[in-house]
Amino acid sequence: MTARVFAYIIADDAESYTAGELSAGLRVSPAAISTAVRQLVQTGLVARERRPGERSDHYRIYDDDVWSAITVQRLPLLRRYEEILAAGLEGLDPARPGARRVRETMEYFRFMRAEFPQVAERWREYRRQHGLGRPD
Repeated sequence: MTARVFAYIIADDAESYTAGELSAGLRVSPAAISTAVRQLVQTGLVARERRPGERSDHYRIYDDDVWSAITVQRLPLLRRYEEILAAGLEGLDPARPGARRVRETMEYFRFMRAEFPQVAERWREYRRQHGLGRPD
């Protein structure tokens, strides 16, 4: 359900949605929406806002550049994977194939984390050149 709500918010045309609008649009119970939006807000994929004078929360994509935002949120996880793999590597015989695979996996995560700032900058330029994102 969480994926369905996220996909609906991305694909539908409105800028924000109440839980009732999501429930009606997806034809599911308000309880299902409540759980899904809570997870999306907790993971930083969706923002919850309250408009002045209204009692209902509104949900929207957290960032116009949602995929970069998602990736940035995952960078600490890549560092944690590196740490776990490094610790595991200490107990392995470096001459064995398993150790080689663990080391390569660790280096892959290290490389991806180190390269992301440059990739993100290239992505921002690509978005600009191709008129992606919200119009100014």
